Amino acid sequence: MHPRDLTPEHFKSYAPEARNLATKYLLLLRRWPLSFLPSVLREIVEYDCKFPTEREALEKELEVLSSLAPEQLDSWLSGFAQIRLSTELEHSDWVNAPAQFVEQLSAHLWTTHQLDGFRSAAIAYADRLRAAAPSQPPQVPRLGISVIGKGVSSYDEPLFRKLRVHGAYFSRVNPENGLRTLLDAVAERAKAHRVAFAHWYIDGGEPADHDSALTFISYESLEPARANLLRKMRSEIDRPGMGPETLRTILARMQPADIGLGNSGNAILDRFQLKLLTEGSGTQIFSTTFTQWAAREALRRAQPLTLLARFAPRQRQRPMNELLSASRERAEPDVIGSLIDAEMGAYYNWLNQQRLPGTERSSFLVWFEGHSQAVAIGPSMPRATESNSATELKDLLSWMS
Repeated sequence: MHPRDLTPEHFKSYAPEARNLATKYLLLLRRWPLSFLPSVLREIVEYDCKFPTEREALEKELEVLSSLAPEQLDSWLSGFAQIRLSTELEHSDWVNAPAQFVEQLSAHLWTTHQLDGFRSAAIAYADRLRAAAPSQPPQVPRLGISVIGKGVSSYDEPLFRKLRVHGAYFSRVNPENGLRTLLDAVAERAKAHRVAFAHWYIDGGEPADHDSALTFISYESLEPARANLLRKMRSEIDRPGMGPETLRTILARMQPADIGLGNSGNAILDRFQLKLLTEGSGTQIFSTTFTQWAAREALRRAQPLTLLARFAPRQRQRPMNELLSASRERAEPDVIGSLIDAEMGAYYNWLNQQRLPGTERSSFLVWFEGHSQAVAIGPSMPRATESNSATELKDLLSWMS
């Protein structure tokens, strides 16, 4: 089937809002080359479970494209129109399985030496879309917080070396009730600026008490879902002829209910957590990886105004067959290795926050939990400076704003 043959009936398996969106722009979809269309359908089919910022971006993209004159639209998509597709791709069910089409397209582009042409077309398209619909900065400056080193009694090596050059390093922060101070601060922001999925608390271990105004996920609370997923992965891996590509396809087709999610009443968050566990490498078995990946995806997709990510000790490295085993024995934690992982994870959290609109007004704080070391980055914080004065965490937060 070709895009020009699309009818409303082809979208009957889509969720209600996704079906309405596809039908609304049906005439536009019919005009797109097949090498481009499934990548957008992949976003449309997930529309009902997308965050508000993702919905807005997709709607804006479709509005911009629909506003173009025919010759302009052809110019925007000319690079994609030149891509030669195989008969197998053309005859695949790209309407109902657009993600699988895009995956197979990548392999086809590689084997037919068209990858460079497709990449050039994608870059040109993205540049034009960005110019036509530039990102708007948030009304409230973003605040990112990373808490690392839970369970570490002492550590003599220097911390935050990659972040110190971007802000101020404090060596005498009062650690008493530090986590409570930070959680109260993010809860206050959530109550002052009530926007759906705009204020997050991500915990790599057992979560602390927190305000219900925060969007919350944790490694410990997802333990049943993680166990269900690992059990399904083991059963698939043991099947004859199973390869990584087939396993990836199986994981991509999973629904939240398949691993015991879907009872929270929040379909968007359930879908987000499913993707964390099925698309992230190591998120099922390493709490530090889970925390860093969850923060990355929350920033990329939800673009929150506030995000507190608390790293917790992960289990020690073991052979992969042991990590994937069904044993319920409590794994031995590696607190020092986890601290090292978390320090780099905090740096990645700052980098990912920097990629969002409004970066010149955003602030970032990283704190060694239970200890006196912290780095504060923000418009008012002098770069590459140090302070050995007694300091409170709440004061750092106020100085950064």
